Amino acid sequence: MTIQQAVMIAVSFVLMYLAIARKYEPLLLLPLAFGMFIANLPISGLSVYDEGGLLYYLYQGISLGIYPPLIFLCIGAMTDFSPLIASPKSALVGLGGQLGILVALGGALLVGGGLENIVPGFDGFSLQEAAAIGIIGSSDGPTSIYVAERLAPELLPTIAIAAYSYMALVPLIQPPIMRALTTQKERVIEMPVPHKVSKRKKILFPIIITLITLLLVPTAGPLVAMLMLGNLIRESGVTDRLAHALQNDMLSILTMLIGISIGATATAERMLNFETILIILLGLVAFAFGTVGGMLIAKLLNNITGGKVNPLIGNSGVSAMPMAARVSQKMAQEYNPNNHLLMHAMGPIVSSTIGSAILAGILIALCG
Repeated sequence: MTIQQAVMIAVSFVLMYLAIARKYEPLLLLPLAFGMFIANLPISGLSVYDEGGLLYYLYQGISLGIYPPLIFLCIGAMTDFSPLIASPKSALVGLGGQLGILVALGGALLVGGGLENIVPGFDGFSLQEAAAIGIIGSSDGPTSIYVAERLAPELLPTIAIAAYSYMALVPLIQPPIMRALTTQKERVIEMPVPHKVSKRKKILFPIIITLITLLLVPTAGPLVAMLMLGNLIRESGVTDRLAHALQNDMLSILTMLIGISIGATATAERMLNFETILIILLGLVAFAFGTVGGMLIAKLLNNITGGKVNPLIGNSGVSAMPMAARVSQKMAQEYNPNNHLLMHAMGPIVSSTIGSAILAGILIALCG
């Protein structure tokens, strides 16, 4: 065993601890950590790079672009788009949350170009690699995996681990930014209960979104179409058995397969380098600016509507579902116990999920 392999095994133990003791995204983090553990054991033949081995074949679900769209199918079956349909303006907050993607993309090109002549062995980032790094700002694990595998498969383990790690750390990263960008007066704003959405609108919504997306951004089709199919299965009211299977069994199996497959890509020779550290830092920048972008749009909507929008829902401009919405709710009640922002925060968060998938398709079309 090399020292580098021992370091990666130690890292896998830390991730197992976080998953088991601290309950940070345990459904994904535990299989991911175990995959990292077995991939770095000498002569195990259990990394995804050992052709013919178990993990090599499990990884084909990622390599061939199968797992992420299927995860979106399950997410669609769990998602209620009513808050977005009831308040379409909340989609603007989700749009603001995509700022992190663009900032990280530009930052990867800028910082990489500035350091390639300074750091030995580092050649900077190509446009494809920068786009794959930027998508971490979507705060959407399946989207990050999908884009990374198509644009920069060599960076997939680092990008996936960064994306899911920051999703788990939402309750730690977002509150300081939210406090810094809001005033005491804004935090106590109470928003009325969203009006009820008819079943007809709920059924038409996924069909219309799929039609528009496939006509305008077909490269986003696999993600958006599966997301909307899952939602149609949920809202139709005639496929309860399918909806239950997608929300529970299928999602659990896919999460495990993705986790162990990604973990088994994180071998020592691919992870322990300057590039990995830089990607982790850029991922944090992407996540922070995604939160900032959503907060700024929410503040703008508050001004336009004469104080009817609580800017604390702005953190849900990122796609960390449903954790970001819970952070909005928790912080709002700290300042006003009568405030209930959970459903209002779900509007931006579901629109961000759609928006990040569409932006991912645009990046694949432009950079692929």
